[in-house]
Amino acid sequence: MRGGQIRQLYGFLLLLLLHPGTVWAQEPESGARQAGAHRVVPAEDWSSLSLAGGHLQPEKPVFGQRDDFPQFTRELMQVKWRQGDAIDLYVIRPKGVAKPPVILYLYGYPSETDRFRDNDYCVRVTANGFAAVGFVSALTGHRYHGGRPMKEWFVSELQESLGSTVHDVQMILNFLSTREDLDLSKVGMFGEGSGGTIAILSAAADPRIKVIDLLDPWGDWPDWVRDSSVIPENERPSYLKPEFLRKVAGLDPVQWLPQLKDQHIRIQQVMDDTDTPKIAKERIDSVAPASATVLRYDDNMRLFDAASGGRIFEWVKNQLRPLSATQPAAAILQKSQSAPRPVEPGHDD
Repeated sequence: MRGGQIRQLYGFLLLLLLHPGTVWAQEPESGARQAGAHRVVPAEDWSSLSLAGGHLQPEKPVFGQRDDFPQFTRELMQVKWRQGDAIDLYVIRPKGVAKPPVILYLYGYPSETDRFRDNDYCVRVTANGFAAVGFVSALTGHRYHGGRPMKEWFVSELQESLGSTVHDVQMILNFLSTREDLDLSKVGMFGEGSGGTIAILSAAADPRIKVIDLLDPWGDWPDWVRDSSVIPENERPSYLKPEFLRKVAGLDPVQWLPQLKDQHIRIQQVMDDTDTPKIAKERIDSVAPASATVLRYDDNMRLFDAASGGRIFEWVKNQLRPLSATQPAAAILQKSQSAPRPVEPGHDD
């Protein structure tokens, strides 16, 4: 092996060592090089929030069913920028509004897309003239593919699950910006559980997201991994290892949340929810910007009392309305009421 080849191999191995979350792809060399030669280029770095430097290329979307109702229209399409990972994307628009503001809805692991096909849900999320865009995160629902070993799941591959979905949010916004029937100058995001985590990271990566509304976001990884009820006890020791925690340290919302100075932020915490342990909830709340609204509910019944019937979606809508029609977000820390979390269709969210 020649000296230049050795240096090239060494450089590749060093890059792989420093960036273990990078997915690699092959790209043809310049035509000036030998025909058929290839070089290895990074396709996606899960450790980075940004798309910069990656090579995700969107394929032409596949349009599916379109439903037309008196109050809204609902489109199902598949978008794709990774091999074998087509994403079911629902775009739900209110009737009679030419270019409505856009709110992305991302629920936590595990979740499905059923709620986006629920007509009552669609009426609530589009009420008062807002478009709703729904999808599920990586390694969730239809995006968990049979070719993967069963031992690989959302938490075991947490860097991939979070990093790739943050990239998905940016790619979805890029796709939506090509449409003429949506107002991409007013974008909010509602995230629950791991979806709340992804909303924080996405807002840090993409300034198009002006508002984030978070329900029980995951985060503060060392404490979360140690105490979360999401993790089976027999697997917990693996996730407490330093190498696992190092991989996800740069994707911890407690690192990024304090940097969100320009966004409107609301955090709702159900204190008896054990997916995110109390110590992690308190840590997340403590690092929120002073302008954030922080609400605490003793249990799920208190949340239901305060937010059922679509009221849970009104805050993010209010922040996206013209400034003259809303008040600036105030800092509130409240121990209050609560009820069954709006997670699956059938709950009155």
